[in-house]
Amino acid sequence: QVQLVESGGGLVQAGGSLRLSCAASGGAFSSYAMGWFRPAPGKERDFGAGISWNGGSTAYADSVKGRFTISRDNAKKTVYLQMSSLKPEDTAVYYCAVGLTGHSYRSVYNFWGQGTQVTVSS
Repeated sequence: QVQLVESGGGLVQAGGSLRLSCAASGGAFSSYAMGWFRPAPGKERDFGAGISWNGGSTAYADSVKGRFTISRDNAKKTVYLQMSSLKPEDTAVYYCAVGLTGHSYRSVYNFWGQGTQVTVSS
């Protein structure tokens, strides 16, 4: 069974950047779609970004499109979320998960990590 561990969160000023990492152990990481999520009003975990098993296709929520970039390194069993032009409303715990049925917001995700806190100050 795959286990995911997020890291890279922290405190950053508005307009700044952070790169989150999600390291996998167990399972067949290179065959999994992956996604990044954060809580939203009325949702425990809201889709932010997704990436296909080989990195050839990505998807983003409108709220992060153009500011966040998801990528992966299958050799390192790690998926990344590069966050730029951060806003105070991006403050949240960010989670990664395996996309069982794809990498879009409609897909089913499981094997959640424990999350990493991102705080953006104004």
